[in-house]
Amino acid sequence: MAKYKISELEEFDASRYLGDDEACGVYLTEMLKENDMGLFLSALGEVAKARGMTEIAKRAGMNRESLYKSFGKGKKPEFETVLKVSRALGLELQLTPAGETPEAA
Repeated sequence: MAKYKISELEEFDASRYLGDDEACGVYLTEMLKENDMGLFLSALGEVAKARGMTEIAKRAGMNRESLYKSFGKGKKPEFETVLKVSRALGLELQLTPAGETPEAA
């Protein structure tokens, strides 16, 4: 059995597995449920990457570099940026009473 050092392992990239709108929506919803805003923002950046940063940036009215910077590790983009990117991804943010899902509301 081969032994690996953590530093030798490839960093996990969720964007490789986000092939369709449904997968992206489920992924973001689950990340939001974790109550960790950094985790959710990172996931939103991964979805944008999966969909093509250049195209998402254009739809959001941003430049690609700004989009990368906004969702980089440890960054905290403004809520307006989160909304712009969400809309550019074709996603709609919804609020429901705690314990309910949008389907049940």
